[in-house]
Amino acid sequence: MKALKLVTAALAACFLALPVWAEVKIKEVTSPGGITAWLVEDHSIPFTALELRFRGGTSLDKPGKRGATYLMAGLLEEGAGPLAAQDYARTVESLAAGFSYDADKDTVSISAQFLSENRDQAVDLLRQTIHEPRFDQDALDRVRAQVLAGLRADAKDPNDIAGRVFSQMAFGDHPYGTEGNGTIESVTALTRQDMFDAHDAVFARDRLYVGAVGDITEAELGALLDTLLGDLPDAGAPIPGPAEVTIEGGVTVVDYDTPQSVALFGHAGIERDDPRYFAAYLLNQILGGGSFDSRLMSEVREKRGLTYGVYSYLVPRDLGAVYMGSVASANGKIAETVEVIQTEWAKLAAEGVTEKELEDAKTYLTGAYPLRFDGNSRIASILAGMQMDDLPIDYVATRNDKVNAVTLEEINKVASEILLPDQLHFIVVGRPEGLQSTN
Repeated sequence: MKALKLVTAALAACFLALPVWAEVKIKEVTSPGGITAWLVEDHSIPFTALELRFRGGTSLDKPGKRGATYLMAGLLEEGAGPLAAQDYARTVESLAAGFSYDADKDTVSISAQFLSENRDQAVDLLRQTIHEPRFDQDALDRVRAQVLAGLRADAKDPNDIAGRVFSQMAFGDHPYGTEGNGTIESVTALTRQDMFDAHDAVFARDRLYVGAVGDITEAELGALLDTLLGDLPDAGAPIPGPAEVTIEGGVTVVDYDTPQSVALFGHAGIERDDPRYFAAYLLNQILGGGSFDSRLMSEVREKRGLTYGVYSYLVPRDLGAVYMGSVASANGKIAETVEVIQTEWAKLAAEGVTEKELEDAKTYLTGAYPLRFDGNSRIASILAGMQMDDLPIDYVATRNDKVNAVTLEEINKVASEILLPDQLHFIVVGRPEGLQSTN
């Protein structure tokens, strides 16, 4: 009970105890065994957050084994070493620790939080999770059933249907072309050995990134890294090559009985390391980045009342980038919605943005940036993500300067280069009136 009370207090306090975002001091730590991590020390509370990222994610699934990495990640909390699932859960709770696991197209991530007084025991348990997963058959069957239930629900969700169709059209036979959680058929066929194979493919030092925030020194973190990760193999499974974006302009209608159609739209995008990225980021904020001042929100929602929300977003994945958007509208209004989006996409490409739009976008994005640094775990995640994106260690301090440095000439040049109205494709799921597939 004492430990539980302590962790509750620590979690509540972590939001108040962190340094102001502009004063976040990131240190690069290299363990005696050669493992690198980025660290923000904060000794105001006896609590540490650790973020581990392994590049590759569900794209590492073997042919015919779609969903293996996703299922494997879901099983990591279902027992390790000598502890079966229930005993493992009780032990985590007794330590007042928190572990969570996730897998997406590019990454398998492990997030851990623990009190300083329980650090050694928590790290030992996490080590067993990474090095000695059990993948017991009863746990596999239970988690598989949960994944299958999710897949059956997704099959009836218009948003998920649109996402699957867009991915297949955009990326074809590349792993990005199918969903990482697999299909009912592929997940049903996965075996316990497939879990061990997926584990071996992911957990290796050649794809590891670490962020740590909290009550831990450089020397303590170095020792922790070697204890936790030093025995990992040097290399995992090969990461697939680049994904060519193959989607072409047009409309694809997927018939689905619903009064409101859902649309995903997009075309090839821009990579995160492209020197034009900050201009593209500002451009997207102006076009459809989420605020009510965006052009799409103004034209589609405010002026015409066609939807409650319409958004655009850059998706710079590791192996291929797309520029996408989403909207939902009544079947009788979706055709007009699509037409307005097409018009605004083409107008912005041809005419660019105004000086006021650019300044307003800069104000919004620079002002919102500090809000991301809202807790130890969040910052640890940011540190790992920065490393994966190959950003410099001083990026937190210089990021807003890069945003503010974008000129009107630069952003309008980028608008003409990355907005491709002739290649914009709409996947519409529903029974839209006045709209038909063009392919």
